Amino acid sequence: MASSSSGIVAGLTAAAVATVGFLAWQASATVPAGLGGAPRSSSEPATSEAPRATRSPTALPAGSGTGQRVVYAVHDHRVWLVGGDGKVRRTFTVEPGTVDPEPGTYAVTSRSNAITGTDGLPVEHVVRFTSVDGVTIGFSATVREPTRAPDRTLRTGGIREKRADGDAMWGFATIGRRVVVVR
Repeated sequence: MASSSSGIVAGLTAAAVATVGFLAWQASATVPAGLGGAPRSSSEPATSEAPRATRSPTALPAGSGTGQRVVYAVHDHRVWLVGGDGKVRRTFTVEPGTVDPEPGTYAVTSRSNAITGTDGLPVEHVVRFTSVDGVTIGFSATVREPTRAPDRTLRTGGIREKRADGDAMWGFATIGRRVVVVR
């Protein structure tokens, strides 16, 4: 009976994730060209080509906004959790999926404590913030070390963190938290 119940829960979870992805894709189809992500306030940078400080490769990218936020540098595969005072609380490297988000400012739209990723691996502390062509983009941590190399032919938007980093992200990136994506 327990395996039947877990199968039902897994099926319902997969259906819910697919529905959210489809609805996000539908919504993205109605956004006028040039408007990606959540609206920016006038105090936020208009560009996302933020240069990195030369003093340290882990330095917060210049022009990545102000205030409390998550900053994700696509090309550096690095994340910064930034407090309201502008100080970096934590920075860490990540392993991106095969679909990258566009540079811009977003907001955390949904979270799941534990699900199965599109690559079939169990993941936890999923923090979603956008979608690209029907692929949901968000941060997550695998529950256990992968036993196989990721299938790079799958269209995946999971930005994978180490478990300790995933725990930190989960505590920091609540619904509505800004996520700034830079190159």
